[in-house]
Parts: sequence; C-alpha cells; structure tokens
Amino acid sequence: MHKYAIIVAGGSGSRMGGELPKQFQLLKGKPVLWYTLKAFTDAYEDIQIILVLPENHLEPGQQIVKEFPGHRIRITTGGQTRFHSVRNGLRLVDAHAIVFVHDGVRCLVSPQLIRRCAGAALENTNAIPSIAATETIRLETASGNEAVDRNRVRIIQTPQTFFSDVIKQAYEQAYDPSFTDEASVVEQTGVKINLIEGEVTNIKITRPIDLVIAEKILEGLRN
Repeated sequence: MHKYAIIVAGGSGSRMGGELPKQFQLLKGKPVLWYTLKAFTDAYEDIQIILVLPENHLEPGQQIVKEFPGHRIRITTGGQTRFHSVRNGLRLVDAHAIVFVHDGVRCLVSPQLIRRCAGAALENTNAIPSIAATETIRLETASGNEAVDRNRVRIIQTPQTFFSDVIKQAYEQAYDPSFTDEASVVEQTGVKINLIEGEVTNIKITRPIDLVIAEKILEGLRN
C-alpha cells in the first residue's frame, strides 16, 4: 500500500523567539526538521513525503531536503491555519494510501512508532498516538474550576494516521475553529477515533527549553 507523510512545518514559531522558525533551529548541529524527515525515511524507504512550509521560508527547507537524496520529498506552502496547511498537503496525495500527518517539530518520533501507527490504521482506518497524563488536571468552569480524573485523560501526539479516503473526505468540510488536530476533523464526519500508545520522548519543540530537553533525550538515545 502507498504511504504518504504530510510533515506540517508551516508555523512561524513565535513562542521560540528570534526570526528563524523553530523547525529550522539547530539541534545537535542539525535543523530540527532534519531529524523529523530522517525518522520517516528510516521507517519506510518507499514513503512519499509532503513537506508543508511557510511561504517565506521555502529555501531553507529545500536545503534540508537535499540531504535526503533518493527519497521523494515534495514541498508545498502552508495555509492560514493548521487545517488549511494539512488540506494543502492532502491535495498532493494522489493514490489510495496510508497517510501520516506529523508535526514537523516533533523531531524525536521513532521509526517504530511510525510503523505501529501504520499497522493500527490498517486495522481500524486510523491511529492516533497518545500518552497518559501524569500530572493533576483541573478544568476551568463557569464557576471556577474542578478536578478531572487524570486516568481518563490522554495527551495526543502525532503522527496521526489515516486511510487516505477517510482523511481526504474529512478535509472537504469547511474550517471550524474547533479543529485543533486531524482527529478532530475526521471525528466530525462520524468516524470513531482509535488511540494507540505513543512515546513520552515524542515531544513537540515549542519553547527554547524544549530544545534543551531534546538534546538530553538525543544524548540518552545514543548512549
């Protein structure tokens, strides 16, 4: 079966500070995005990658892609929101396939998790990696806040993985602000979302401290 990965790296990274978006900042001498692409090319030699980038940062993305000769990596531009960026990427999926949608700055995702997502999606049409909440959770309410049973809370990760016909049909909907990830878009069409176990090391680089944490994780993985 064909496999496509839509790597969403269209953000400006304003919370990281500086002019360079977080997906291009260096982690152990390589751009964050390089590690993400490597995980997917290591997972499957025949995977087709669609890289969604900010329109004004195409050139650094093209330089990173050159480091993966022999792999089919196409670049498209992002949209106004994540929803629109993913929809732009889906327009390049032209075969019945398994489609992974992954945050470009979740650079420590493992090839093993990618393959597990594919296997689970083949059985259930979709697979969404998640991990258990380990801290106390409180929910803000109209009257203040209230405790939530953290044993019922799952923290959602990517790659969110779907049959191509399932996700492409879902993205024919009009945009809604409640669409915070691909699962919320697909769920709106009546599809049951299938959660699988993610990885605690599959962190999202959002703030400067996350780069420090990622460096330590990389050091641990190499030792």
